[in-house]
Amino acid sequence: MLTMTQVKNIKKMYYSKGKKVNEIAKITGHNYRTVMKYLEKDDFNLNIGKKEGDKRGRPKKIESVIPIINRWLEMDKTAPVKQRHTAKRIYTRLKEEYGELLNVGYRTIADYVAKKKKEIYKDEEGYIPLEHPKGEAQVDFGQAVFYEKGRQIEGHYLNMTFPYSNGGYTQVFKGENQECLLEGMKRIFEYIGHVPYKIWFDNLSAAVIFGKSRERNLVEQFERFALHYGFEANFCNPNSGHEKGNVENKVGYHRRNFFVPIPHFENIDEYNKELLKLSDIDMKREHYRKGEMILKLLDEEKEYMFKIPEKEFEVGRIKTIITDKYGKAEFETNLYSTSPVYSGVEVVVKAKADKVIIMNKDFKTIVTHERIYDKYKESMKWYPYLEALSRRPKAIKYTKFFNELPEVWKDYIDSQDYEGKKRSIKALMKMIEGDEHLGIINATRAIEETLNNGVKDIDSIIATYYRIKNVGNVAINEINLNDNIPKIKEYQTDINVYDSLCNRQVYAI
Repeated sequence: MLTMTQVKNIKKMYYSKGKKVNEIAKITGHNYRTVMKYLEKDDFNLNIGKKEGDKRGRPKKIESVIPIINRWLEMDKTAPVKQRHTAKRIYTRLKEEYGELLNVGYRTIADYVAKKKKEIYKDEEGYIPLEHPKGEAQVDFGQAVFYEKGRQIEGHYLNMTFPYSNGGYTQVFKGENQECLLEGMKRIFEYIGHVPYKIWFDNLSAAVIFGKSRERNLVEQFERFALHYGFEANFCNPNSGHEKGNVENKVGYHRRNFFVPIPHFENIDEYNKELLKLSDIDMKREHYRKGEMILKLLDEEKEYMFKIPEKEFEVGRIKTIITDKYGKAEFETNLYSTSPVYSGVEVVVKAKADKVIIMNKDFKTIVTHERIYDKYKESMKWYPYLEALSRRPKAIKYTKFFNELPEVWKDYIDSQDYEGKKRSIKALMKMIEGDEHLGIINATRAIEETLNNGVKDIDSIIATYYRIKNVGNVAINEINLNDNIPKIKEYQTDINVYDSLCNRQVYAI
């Protein structure tokens, strides 16, 4: 299996330097089939728990030769007019030199060349051209305040802009790490159904690591992401904000137009879906210079972008961690609970933009937490621990979980005998399974209503809980009977008739 650096070098030799497959094989020492395999590979997910497969991806059609065509046309800019490529010459060269990648006819090539020649642009190393070509994008983060469930968040919002059309999309996150960067880009790719062939970034620490000589090294997950979606990642020079002026302007534009007044939302995922739709609505206006609707210009750009690959890229950073004696795993200074069963053992942590998924060594999920973006905090999922506490119910009184319970539940559990405590804890397990926060709210409503009706047994509390959960917090009213309903004589059961059935005959053996 080749390293990502080797794969990147193969692609660079093929697409940027025009080397043939046989030449690349000689230079790298890899055989012809290996070189072809990685040129055609379109899935760069990190496969955990198994070896990365070598299934060959389907060869692309026009997309597979677009970088080659673009390179030839860019080289033509310095050639005499009469010695520049025609569509016919490009098609002939592709057949002769890149026949293994050419899967379209002359007309398709001619149509693309005609469009591309209209947007020839200057692209110097390290600088974004002032005349923005179609199909490129810029990405950067901005910061703004939000309210989630009434709590203030110092949030971050990723902005992806398309300089040619002046279109743009934004997504809100609680951090500015590599998972937020990649997840935001992935959502936008999937929403528009295309991937820009080139994306410009600032020197984001989420994407690059600087070496001792200030050379850029791509973060592994970012590099996999770029290879998977096929875009070329370019980075601006330090202290050169003018190079990404379009996205910097859009950062301010989105803040003024989407985040004023300060947004309030209950669910950040739903809010992000709404932001994508709002971005489309916002682009139904004329371009400031071109006189056409921005959304229409963006649709034109999509013809110069890659299609979304069939295989989805799973964003998530993987790390193995040994839990403490309480079964808690420390990740980025914060503690995440697992289960008493996993105390002092190695677990696998998968960090996503909004979640931390903790798995066992077989990569089976133990528990899922919301990702914490503060420092030295703790996320506790009590459900796995309550099972252990139900076997030792007297210990619950000395846990943080018990101290955080509403008073009505603490008093109820305190009033129970040993077996009653066990039943109460098991009942709470059922009520908080899946969503501890909402489960505790409904469980408290249930016990208060049940006790107010003069009933104390745990089965009645459970029944009330399920009614509230499935129907809502609507109390059941007493049934008032009309006066004309006849009284029914109470039936008295005589069990003496069963005595005759108890006569037994004794047989000698």
